[in-house]
Amino acid sequence: MKIAAMIARILLGLVFVFFGANVLHPFLPNPGPPPGVAGQFVGALFASHYLYLVGGVQVIGGLLVLVNRYTVLGLTLLGPVIVNILAFHLLMDPKGIAPGLVVTVLWFILFSRYRQYFSGLFIQRPQ
Repeated sequence: MKIAAMIARILLGLVFVFFGANVLHPFLPNPGPPPGVAGQFVGALFASHYLYLVGGVQVIGGLLVLVNRYTVLGLTLLGPVIVNILAFHLLMDPKGIAPGLVVTVLWFILFSRYRQYFSGLFIQRPQ
């Protein structure tokens, strides 16, 4: 399990550093916005510059996970990004969901490895 977690950590970190950096400074070809509501949503993210915040969180979270320093903080930052990726594809653009599912699996592998550090979040009634 330790080797699987290391592989998942490196892959998850690389994915988010690479694609987060592409959001901040585009170096991949842009296929254009998707049609319909998904395109309007992406257009609003670009027009409001909100996408820069998301890209920054992706790079920071990916770097923390990749260099294995503050890994739990990196997972905490990447969790909401992954939820939004899945929600976007489930609700607006289902054909592109495969990469979101891959990073979700990688995230859960790491979450299971570091679950003892998340245990404080699951206290029913803090004193």
